[in-house]
Amino acid sequence: MAARLLLMCPGQGAQSPAMFDLARADPRAAAFLAACGAEGMDGASLFSNALAQPAIVAATLATWMALGEFTPAPALVAGYSIGELAAYGVAGALDPVEAVALARRRAALMDACRADGEGQAMLAASGIASARIETILARFGFHAAILTGDDSLVAGGPAAAREPLAAALAAEGAHATMLPVEIASHTPYMRAAVAPFESLLRASSMRDPDIPVLSGIAAAPLDAAGAAITHLARQLAEPIRWKDCMDAAAEAGVTVALELGPGAALSRMLQSRHSHIACRSVSEFRSLEGVRSWLARHAD
Repeated sequence: MAARLLLMCPGQGAQSPAMFDLARADPRAAAFLAACGAEGMDGASLFSNALAQPAIVAATLATWMALGEFTPAPALVAGYSIGELAAYGVAGALDPVEAVALARRRAALMDACRADGEGQAMLAASGIASARIETILARFGFHAAILTGDDSLVAGGPAAAREPLAAALAAEGAHATMLPVEIASHTPYMRAAVAPFESLLRASSMRDPDIPVLSGIAAAPLDAAGAAITHLARQLAEPIRWKDCMDAAAEAGVTVALELGPGAALSRMLQSRHSHIACRSVSEFRSLEGVRSWLARHAD
């Protein structure tokens, strides 16, 4: 049976200047990164939301530029948080330069949602049932932002409540990890960004994707620009159902999954949940040729 390839586009958390290295081995990808200003991105600034979002989209799309000609035709693309915007670039629905520009505007709109001066934060919680975690979140003004498993999720809310929330979760037997994200993505705190971002997307050159893209908020494949625009805008303020996206990929018959980096969190989550799918991240390879060789071994 022929392989069915899933491409996964990550969100924030694992970015570093090294995320551009593999792509720079390809002349076209290197030129694209130079045009996006990747040369000036250092380790500290990459965790500023305003820079992180366009940088991650640029790195993801550059990696795909460097690999795309040599990979099997993907059956499905999925993106985690800002990665969903990159996914539409991978799927041919957005010009790569325009996708990076949209990521920059997206970040600005989301940053504006904390203009009242109240800091925002995100954390990952695991170890007890997600429903129980959500009950605890509500006491501290936090909301589920990304549902990653039956006993794990990412949450966003007011920065001042993050430490007390972590203590409350620990008291219930859960584990909490602070995340290097400055805004409460995918929660009601981002409502004011939804309509302006949708307007930007409608004014863009977005077209129907060549490859179906999984909607993060619906865990269903989309193949039309209109639906893509609506879902990309809504996901700013609605939770991402990533565990359901992983299940949808498995149900679609995916046999191989490649995470385009940075990091390897998505490939590890998918491997843990659906162990029959061969999963790797480009960040685990030393060269483009290594990625291509691994894909070739799983192509049939």
